[in-house]
Amino acid sequence: MFRISFSLALAITLVCSVGNAKPRTKRKIACKVPTNAASCYWTRGRLSFYNGTPAFRLWQVGTHHLLGIYSGPSADRLGLDNEAPEFPSSVTEIFDPLNHRIFGEFEVCPLEKLRPGAMQAACIEAAKNLIEEK
Repeated sequence: MFRISFSLALAITLVCSVGNAKPRTKRKIACKVPTNAASCYWTRGRLSFYNGTPAFRLWQVGTHHLLGIYSGPSADRLGLDNEAPEFPSSVTEIFDPLNHRIFGEFEVCPLEKLRPGAMQAACIEAAKNLIEEK
């Protein structure tokens, strides 16, 4: 009788936990598209909120390179996309931009060519191994 009760309780727990899991939402604005997919790459960096345009920037660890973050697949420098870009769900779940920044591995897709000494526009397709810093 104990085995049946335990098995039933375990089954109910599993069903409830699967039902409460947050589904990964698909991006509203595509970052990685066929025209820029070949240029996307993984980099280790720090995502922070800055005063200025664009408001969100990704510093690539070990470099002086800053990426200005937009939703993608193009950089609208005149619109408000630079103030509130779309991030992957793994970032939005933990990122509180006014109170901390996050370190991690980011898959970024450049939205323009690299110019030495200038910030490059990019979007973040995915992120993993994220650590928040207050």
